[in-house]
Amino acid sequence: MPSRPSTPSSQSMPQPRLAPSLALTPAGPALAPRYRETRPSANPYLRLFALPGTRAFTLGNLLARLPMGMFSVSAVIMIAGAYGSYALAGAVTATGLAATALVAPRTARLVDRYGQARVAVPATALAALGSLALLLCVHYEAPAWSLFVAYAATATTPNTGGMSRARWAHLHRGDPASLHTANAFEQAADELCFMLGPVLAAFLCAALFPEAGTLIGAVLLLTGVLIFAAQRATEPPPAPRATTAAGSLVRTPGMTPLLGVFLATGAVFGALEVATLAHVDGPLAGPILALQAAGSCAAGLVYGRTGRSVRLRSCLAAMACLMTLPFLGASSGSLLALAAGLLAAGMATAPTMVTGMSLVQRLTPPGRLNEGMTLAVTALLGGIAVGSATAGWTADHAPATTYAFLASTASAALALLLCTATRVGAPPDGGPRAGSTGA
Repeated sequence: MPSRPSTPSSQSMPQPRLAPSLALTPAGPALAPRYRETRPSANPYLRLFALPGTRAFTLGNLLARLPMGMFSVSAVIMIAGAYGSYALAGAVTATGLAATALVAPRTARLVDRYGQARVAVPATALAALGSLALLLCVHYEAPAWSLFVAYAATATTPNTGGMSRARWAHLHRGDPASLHTANAFEQAADELCFMLGPVLAAFLCAALFPEAGTLIGAVLLLTGVLIFAAQRATEPPPAPRATTAAGSLVRTPGMTPLLGVFLATGAVFGALEVATLAHVDGPLAGPILALQAAGSCAAGLVYGRTGRSVRLRSCLAAMACLMTLPFLGASSGSLLALAAGLLAAGMATAPTMVTGMSLVQRLTPPGRLNEGMTLAVTALLGGIAVGSATAGWTADHAPATTYAFLASTASAALALLLCTATRVGAPPDGGPRAGSTGA
């Protein structure tokens, strides 16, 4: 291969990254390759998935995360159909939620200590067996107490979204812009799964048989976790026992008020869902409610392209303002106005969650990221339960169902008040901190 002439100036100048390509001549392909310059994509999401192994673990995680939006809807449909009681179905799912709140942080601590693959796979297998046990109990109309026991066993389901965020934090440590994009993608994936999951569950239970949603959800969960866990190259290393046993993360400075904000934010989601279902009360309720998740998903993807976070207080202020729109839309008596209000209200959800999760990652020691993010999810679930109950009571006792939407507005205002009063995200001494997104 002939050598290219070099000059002092060409030796001193930085060379672009080059890729070989054959040059065509009248006589055929040239023996000496020419070169064309390749540049990294300007799209931050394409750059995100250029890292080896990221596409595979994301695919597995999405498969495992989709059933999270399926299980509760499937359980309510099959239990209510077999036992004729929505009260029993609601009590069983509430018990599962309470069990998850107790077990999930402990499962996450084991994941941090021993590694994602070693803990997530057996924990998921146990949860899948719990789902199958619930299915069999319902199919054979076992005593009601057996439903509570079976569904409580599903509490070992690992926080797949938290494990995925922990991988991104490990891969992009020292790169806040890329980590911001990764967190935005994860939030958009959450919204997409919780938007499609209930629809898929209801379709399967209606088109096949009442237990189909639970059965297929368990298969998807186990398959997704197996694919996810097999990607060992991107897995964060296990943390030393001394790190993961250093006491509860709740006592970490700044964590408790941040969890309070997550609790109030969860109440926004729970209240908005129940208020919409109570107000629409028909087959259009699901599609109209899905617009809130669609708005959040779109806003999350756009927010991720910016490469930087804004203050959590600003996100919460926007959410508090936009959460008035569903109430105004419902008060107008137009379903189209309500749909537009839900779509707009959802656009503040993802930026709030992305910024909040970024603060959790900043406050949590590196060896306990799964535990920290699971605590945040647990607070959200608790808030969803409180918001659902509050909006349900309001819908039953207020002069009109439209007043139930005020529960989500009040919860958003409470989240903003907690953030402002406690200065969430500010360092303990009140001074500047590198990489902080602030309160």
